[in-house]
Amino acid sequence: MGVLPNKAILAIAAVVDIAVHSKERPVSAKALAIRHALPPRHLEPVLQALVREGLLRGIRGPGGGYALARDPKDVSAEAILRAAGTVEDETSEPPVDSALVRKAVLPAVALAEQIFSDALKKVRVADMVDAAVELGCDRPHS
Repeated sequence: MGVLPNKAILAIAAVVDIAVHSKERPVSAKALAIRHALPPRHLEPVLQALVREGLLRGIRGPGGGYALARDPKDVSAEAILRAAGTVEDETSEPPVDSALVRKAVLPAVALAEQIFSDALKKVRVADMVDAAVELGCDRPHS
Protein backbone atom coordinates (compact mmCIF):
# COMPACT_ATOMS: atom_id res chain seq x y z
CA MET A 1 0.00 0.00 0.00
CA GLY A 2 1.44 3.34 -1.04
CA VAL A 3 1.19 6.28 1.30
CA LEU A 4 0.82 8.86 -1.45
CA PRO A 5 -2.18 8.97 -3.77
CA ASN A 6 -1.54 8.61 -7.50
CA LYS A 7 -2.29 12.32 -7.98
CA ALA A 8 0.64 13.18 -5.70
CA ILE A 9 3.05 10.83 -7.47
CA LEU A 10 1.89 12.25 -10.80
CA ALA A 11 2.52 15.82 -9.60
CA ILE A 12 6.06 15.00 -8.48
CA ALA A 13 6.76 13.10 -11.70
CA ALA A 14 5.43 16.00 -13.80
CA VAL A 15 7.65 18.55 -12.05
CA VAL A 16 10.74 16.33 -12.36
CA ASP A 17 9.93 15.58 -16.01
CA ILE A 18 9.51 19.28 -16.76
CA ALA A 19 12.77 20.07 -14.95
CA VAL A 20 14.57 17.45 -17.06
CA HIS A 21 13.02 18.33 -20.43
CA SER A 22 12.36 22.10 -20.36
CA LYS A 23 15.95 23.30 -20.72
CA GLU A 24 15.49 24.16 -24.43
CA ARG A 25 11.76 24.91 -24.55
CA PRO A 26 8.61 24.43 -22.45
CA VAL A 27 7.17 20.93 -22.09
CA SER A 28 3.68 20.43 -23.48
CA ALA A 29 1.01 18.57 -21.54
CA LYS A 30 0.73 16.27 -24.55
CA ALA A 31 4.44 15.33 -24.35
CA LEU A 32 4.11 14.69 -20.61
CA ALA A 33 1.02 12.55 -21.19
CA ILE A 34 2.82 10.48 -23.84
CA ARG A 35 5.89 9.91 -21.65
CA HIS A 36 3.76 8.84 -18.70
CA ALA A 37 1.14 6.92 -20.70
CA LEU A 38 -1.73 9.07 -19.46
CA PRO A 39 -4.58 10.96 -21.09
CA PRO A 40 -3.73 14.72 -21.08
CA ARG A 41 -6.98 15.44 -19.22
CA HIS A 42 -5.50 13.69 -16.15
CA LEU A 43 -2.53 16.04 -16.17
CA GLU A 44 -4.09 19.43 -16.81
CA PRO A 45 -5.71 19.96 -13.37
CA VAL A 46 -2.47 18.98 -11.64
CA LEU A 47 -0.36 21.20 -13.91
CA GLN A 48 -2.70 24.15 -13.40
CA ALA A 49 -2.53 23.72 -9.61
CA LEU A 50 1.27 23.72 -9.82
CA VAL A 51 1.12 26.94 -11.87
CA ARG A 52 -1.27 28.57 -9.39
CA GLU A 53 1.11 27.73 -6.54
CA GLY A 54 4.08 29.22 -8.40
CA LEU A 55 6.00 25.98 -8.96
CA LEU A 56 5.51 25.93 -12.73
CA ARG A 57 5.09 28.62 -15.36
CA GLY A 58 2.46 28.08 -18.01
CA ILE A 59 3.49 29.42 -21.41
CA ARG A 60 0.70 29.92 -23.94
CA GLY A 61 0.77 29.82 -27.70
CA PRO A 62 2.63 27.78 -30.31
CA GLY A 63 5.61 26.13 -28.72
CA GLY A 64 4.09 26.75 -25.30
CA GLY A 65 3.81 24.39 -22.39
CA TYR A 66 5.23 24.30 -18.90
CA ALA A 67 8.58 25.21 -17.36
CA LEU A 68 9.83 25.39 -13.80
CA ALA A 69 9.13 28.69 -12.07
CA ARG A 70 11.90 28.14 -9.50
CA ASP A 71 15.34 26.62 -9.30
CA PRO A 72 15.03 22.82 -8.80
CA LYS A 73 17.15 23.11 -5.64
CA ASP A 74 14.46 25.35 -4.17
CA VAL A 75 11.51 23.02 -4.81
CA SER A 76 10.75 20.24 -2.36
CA ALA A 77 8.50 17.23 -2.81
CA GLU A 78 6.44 18.59 0.08
CA ALA A 79 5.78 21.86 -1.80
CA ILE A 80 4.66 19.88 -4.84
CA LEU A 81 2.32 17.75 -2.75
CA ARG A 82 0.87 20.83 -1.07
CA ALA A 83 0.19 22.33 -4.51
CA ALA A 84 -1.25 19.07 -5.86
CA GLY A 85 -3.51 18.91 -2.82
CA THR A 86 -5.32 21.95 -4.18
CA VAL A 87 -6.72 19.84 -7.02
CA GLU A 88 -10.19 18.54 -6.31
CA ASP A 89 -10.27 14.76 -6.10
CA GLU A 90 -13.26 13.50 -8.07
CA THR A 91 -13.41 10.24 -6.16
CA SER A 92 -13.11 11.60 -2.63
CA GLU A 93 -15.63 10.25 -0.19
CA PRO A 94 -17.26 12.23 2.60
CA PRO A 95 -15.16 12.25 5.78
CA VAL A 96 -16.03 9.85 8.55
CA ASP A 97 -17.21 11.79 11.59
CA SER A 98 -17.25 9.95 14.88
CA ALA A 99 -15.74 10.41 18.33
CA LEU A 100 -13.27 7.58 17.64
CA VAL A 101 -12.09 9.27 14.43
CA ARG A 102 -11.88 12.75 15.98
CA LYS A 103 -10.20 11.75 19.25
CA ALA A 104 -8.04 8.72 18.39
CA VAL A 105 -7.53 8.24 14.67
CA LEU A 106 -7.08 11.81 13.42
CA PRO A 107 -4.52 12.89 16.05
CA ALA A 108 -2.39 9.79 15.37
CA VAL A 109 -2.62 10.25 11.60
CA ALA A 110 -1.88 13.99 11.93
CA LEU A 111 1.34 13.21 13.80
CA ALA A 112 2.40 10.70 11.14
CA GLU A 113 1.55 13.18 8.37
CA GLN A 114 3.68 15.86 10.07
CA ILE A 115 6.66 13.51 10.29
CA PHE A 116 6.19 12.51 6.65
CA SER A 117 5.81 16.15 5.59
CA ASP A 118 9.03 17.07 7.39
CA ALA A 119 10.86 14.28 5.55
CA LEU A 120 9.43 15.37 2.18
CA LYS A 121 10.70 18.91 2.75
CA LYS A 122 14.21 17.45 2.46
CA VAL A 123 13.53 15.78 -0.91
CA ARG A 124 14.53 18.25 -3.65
CA VAL A 125 13.54 18.23 -7.31
CA ALA A 126 17.21 18.79 -8.19
CA ASP A 127 18.12 15.43 -6.63
CA MET A 128 15.37 13.65 -8.56
CA VAL A 129 16.47 15.39 -11.77
CA ASP A 130 20.02 14.12 -11.21
CA ALA A 131 18.68 10.57 -10.74
CA ALA A 132 16.48 10.87 -13.86
CA VAL A 133 19.40 12.06 -15.99
CA GLU A 134 21.57 9.24 -14.64
CA LEU A 135 18.87 6.78 -15.75
CA GLY A 136 18.74 8.33 -19.21
CA CYS A 137 15.30 9.86 -18.78
CA ASP A 138 16.51 13.07 -20.38
CA ARG A 139 16.71 11.42 -23.80
CA PRO A 140 13.74 11.79 -26.16
CA HIS A 141 11.11 9.03 -25.91
CA SER A 142 12.72 7.44 -22.83
